[in-house]
Parts: sequence; C-alpha cells; structure tokens
Amino acid sequence: MILVDPFGRKATGLRMALTSRCNLNCIYCHHEGDVAHKDEISCEMAANLAKAAVDLGMHSVKFTGGEPLMRGDLEDILSEMPDCLDLSLTTNGIFLADRAGSLAEAGLNRVNISLDSLNPKTYRSITGGREGDMEKVIDGIEAAKDACLLPIKLNVVVLRENENEIPELIDFSRDRGLILQLIELMDLNGLGISGDIEAIEGRLQVCADKVVTREMHRRKKYFLDGAEVEVVRPMDNTEFCANCTRIRVTSDGKLKPCLLRNDNLVDIETCDCEMIKELLKITNERREPYFGKSDSCKINHF
Repeated sequence: MILVDPFGRKATGLRMALTSRCNLNCIYCHHEGDVAHKDEISCEMAANLAKAAVDLGMHSVKFTGGEPLMRGDLEDILSEMPDCLDLSLTTNGIFLADRAGSLAEAGLNRVNISLDSLNPKTYRSITGGREGDMEKVIDGIEAAKDACLLPIKLNVVVLRENENEIPELIDFSRDRGLILQLIELMDLNGLGISGDIEAIEGRLQVCADKVVTREMHRRKKYFLDGAEVEVVRPMDNTEFCANCTRIRVTSDGKLKPCLLRNDNLVDIETCDCEMIKELLKITNERREPYFGKSDSCKINHF
C-alpha cells in the first residue's frame, strides 16, 4: 500500500524531530514548526512509527530537531529502524566528530550539516554559538566523510550576513566533495534578514557548466567546475508544496501534515504498530499544499 493524499501526492517518508532542544540559537530558526517540550518521543515509538511507515510504502526517515545529537540514545533509535529504510540526519555538526562512527555503525546513511559561515565571528553572530564551534563543525564534516555518511550536504541559509561568502562556500564544498544547499530563508517572523537568493541564483545560472532540475520540488542543481550547488526556495513556491512527499513527526510524538500548520496535528499516544498505521492514514488525509491553495488554510503558523 502507498499513501496518496487528497491532492494526489504520495507520502514516501517521515521527517522525525527527536528533540526540541538545541545547543545553538540561530537567528533564523523556525524550530521545524515545533515548540519546546518536556517530553520527547521514545525510542519504542520512533521505531514503531518507522515500521508502520514501511508497511505503508514509505522508504525514508530524516531525523531532525532541535539538534538530534542532543539525544544520547540516538544510536539506539537508529539501530531499531527497519533495515530497508534510507536514514538521514540534519545536524549543526558541533557534536558530530565524536559520534559519526557510532552513528554509521547504528545504521545512519548520510547527513546534512549546517554551516552558515566560514568566518568565525559571522558564524557566532548567526548561530549564537561559542568560540571554536565553527571549527568543531568542520571537524564533524571530516569525521562524517571518514564514516562514509555520504553524500554530505552542506546547508547554508542565505542571509544578508553571509551572502558575500557564497563563492567561498562553493569552493569549500568543492574541495571536500560536499553538495552545497543554498536555502531561502522562511522569514515567517518578518525579521528582514534574508539574503538576495534570486540574485545569487542568477549568477549561478550564468556561471554553471550544467543545470539540472530535480523532480522533487523542481529544485535546480548548478554544476560549476566540479562544485554541485542546489538552491532550495520554499517561500511562495507552489511546486515546493505540490511535490511534498513527507509526513512530519513532532518531538513530543504528534503527526504533522504540514510544516507551516499546527492546527491539524494528530496525537500518536500509542506504540502499537497497527494503531500507528491508522493514525498515519488519518494524517495523510489532512495533508494539503500550503502554498498555491486558498488563504483559508494559511493559519496558525507557529
């Protein structure tokens, strides 16, 4: 069985937030639409969610947070996942150097690592991090390479503070065999800190040796003298929503049909695999594109 929502979109994977805790305080963070919780999803619930998802035709789980490496039992969670799943992780990378090997041994396939600047002062300004944190992220990248957590995607949210560093970040990614993801800021709080990603993409278009459009979300990949740069532009992007294939899971154990809504969550409140399957079906029926539909569904952001 494969889940198909009322708009014809297949649900092929879970995006599971394991914690709302984070060691950083990035100026742009929207916390995956999640809020701080005392309780965190248990290893048993996470495992049975994944098993139920496989029974419903899903084939991937991306673990997020907060910062998922704040979970000391992350390796235990990974080891309980069905072998057939593609398991990926989004992390700020600060704790990755010490755990990349154990995460790979537990079943993790690949990582996305956030690094918004190669200038330590700018990095601290964006992330609220401590001195030395940026260097720890770079160590984490090298450890992930050694552990074969590949391909490694480097996530960069394009801001006014870092947009002049894009050429340097392209070189950094090329030299290390990383895929650079330039991400449009979802400035839901009107902070006015977004960089000019349209102008950046225009320059990429001119300089690229080759341009490929990915099927999912119609994202464009630019190849520049050995570098691979993907531009992620979700804001007011009807194709981004029209091609959404994920069901989200909040860190306190709720199913979330859409990143941008909190008014239609489904409480799990069980570790029974068959019951979870029914809840996933209910959640799938509540899925609808956020952009490109009537404004009536655009409520309760965060």
